[in-house]
Order: sequence, then C-alpha cells, then structure tokens
Amino acid sequence: MRRHWLDNLRWATVVSVLIYHVFYYYNNKGVAGGIGGFGGSQPQDVLLYLLYPWFMMLLFLVAGISARYALSRQTTREFVRSRTLKLIVPSTIGLFVFQWITGYYNTMAAEVVNGIAIFSSIPEPARGVATYLISAVSGQGPLWFAQDLWIFSMLLLLLRRLDKSDKLWAKCKSCNKWWIVLAIVPVWLGAQTMIQNPNPESMEPILNLYRPLSYFIPFLLGYYLFSHDEVMEQVVAMRRPVWVVAVVSGVVLVATTFGENYTDPDYLGSVLTNLYAYSAILGLLALFKVKFDRTGKFAGYMTRSSFGFYVTHYVIIASLGYTLKMSTSLPPVAIYSLLTAAVVLGTPLLYEILRRIPFVRWCVYGIKSK
Repeated sequence: MRRHWLDNLRWATVVSVLIYHVFYYYNNKGVAGGIGGFGGSQPQDVLLYLLYPWFMMLLFLVAGISARYALSRQTTREFVRSRTLKLIVPSTIGLFVFQWITGYYNTMAAEVVNGIAIFSSIPEPARGVATYLISAVSGQGPLWFAQDLWIFSMLLLLLRRLDKSDKLWAKCKSCNKWWIVLAIVPVWLGAQTMIQNPNPESMEPILNLYRPLSYFIPFLLGYYLFSHDEVMEQVVAMRRPVWVVAVVSGVVLVATTFGENYTDPDYLGSVLTNLYAYSAILGLLALFKVKFDRTGKFAGYMTRSSFGFYVTHYVIIASLGYTLKMSTSLPPVAIYSLLTAAVVLGTPLLYEILRRIPFVRWCVYGIKSK
C-alpha cells in the first residue's frame, strides 16, 4: 500500500530545501558557501535558523522509512542496483556532465568572499582544462546527501545480514510514546560527533558537512521505528504537545541565537537545537499522516520529480545568485524575489529538459535511457 503522506512529506521537504538555499546563498552569519550578505542583521535569515536544524535530518528519516518499504518488495541485489543508479551516478559522473556549472560559480563566489584568485592564477595554456576539472570536483553542492544516503543504505544491508530474522525491527513495533520521546537521546548523541574547530586545510570540514552519525541515526530511526504503522499512530496521538514543544523551543532558539553560525558543532549539538529539531520532525510526521495522506496530479508529479528538482536546483541558485549580486545593482528584495521565482519556475523547466536527453538523464538523474 502506497503511503501518500510519506511521498508528500518528502517532496514538501525538498521544496523547503530549495527555498532555504535562496536565503542561504546570501547569508551573512558566517555559514560557509554562498556569496555573502547585504549588510545589517538581515532578519530574513530567520528562515535559515528555523529550517536548518531539522530538514535534512527529516529527509534521512523519510529515506529510512522508504528503505524499509523498498526492501519489502525488492531483493538485495535490486536494492543495491537501484540505489547506486539513483544516488552514485548523479553524484559522480553527473559532476562532469552538468554539476561542473555549480562548481564553477561556487569557485567564483569563493574568490569574492575570500579575496583570492583561483581560476585566473592558472597558467593560460592549461587554464581551460584546469578550470573545468576544478569546477567538476567542486560541483557536488547538495549532492553530498546522495552520497551519504548510498553509504547508509549499504550499511543497512549489513545490519540486515546481522539480524536475518528481523528481530530488532519487529521489537520496535511495540514502542510506546515514551520510547518515541527517548529517541531524541541518540539523535542528540549523534550531533556530538561533529568535529570542534575543524582545520580548514584538512578533511574535517567535509566530515562536518556529511555529519555521518548525525544523519545515520535518523535514517535508522526511520527504518526501524517510524516505518511501523503502530508507531505512527502513537506519533499522531501525541501531535498537540509535540507541536507546542516545537513552536516554543523554535522561538526560544531563534530569539537567543540569531546572529550565530547555525552550522557550528556547538550550535547543532546543543540540547535546545536538538529538542527543536526532533519535536519539529515528530510534528511534521504527524501533520502529514493526518492531513496529507492523499494524492492527485500535482502531488503525483512532485512525488516523481522531487529528487530531480533537488539535483537540479542549485545550478540555478549558484549561477543566477552570483550574477544578480555581482552584475546588477538591484536592491536585496528584488534579488531575493527574482532568485526565488527562478528556482520555483526554472527548476522544473530545466529538469524536464534534461530528463528528455537520453545520455544526460542517466548521468544527471540516474534515470535509465528508454
């Protein structure tokens, strides 16, 4: 049986990622990436503080639930093949076919923010090839999610081999509300594994981006705990107090931390941040289970296309976002409006064009050629 609420929650979360990246690109809170802000406190950055603690964690949790349903109808070999095609091909081969555009503008933005010359410092005879290769390697953008998810999926298969009788999953079926609430503890512990004061010349910033344990734990919770209809009934029953906690903790979090770098390990590892993130996730699970367990033409299209939108959207943000700030004198409100409109309207258009090109669709989206 298709869980339409889960499909709708997934694509709605992807939409929040698209909108988040518009504001993230111009943040002035010290968050790496983007091209910097417009000065002042930038109250519009409140959106970043409200979304960042939970939305990627929720995507991994939803992916864990989906993995359970997928493995109930696929063999292990089919699961590995489908996950590799959908996740690894776009995040490796796709970098050299399409995402190099993202890498090019990311590098240009880094030159502006850090005041260094990267492309122009390359000797002329090799500049073209070197620029392309640097751009491709730097073009990962949001596709770290796909790489993380593939690794998590393979680790899940190992755990399934260790528990061939599925005892752990079956045991989680009987978890009551208190066990659901206590699941915040491993979520919080996962956040403590980030590296404090990462050395920018090492792999430590990359590890903090991938946040392996911080995201693997929600993935496992999705697979073992929230994939049970009985557990979801418990989540629905506790939705009102959960939403109270989410709203209060979210307000307190933003009011007391606005202006800080919301991606710092200390920030993400705090009790308040994790309380807000976990209660928001529970609240959204309940909301979509109760209110959005249905589908239609639009919802069906978004369900089929949301991963493609995720893969595509940042090219628009990186290229147009850079151009609007560096090549125009438009006021910030106009820049935000134009970039938001371009992402909302341009992402589906670009996706529909690229997915119709046989070889490109395989490289960029992991879609088999017809």
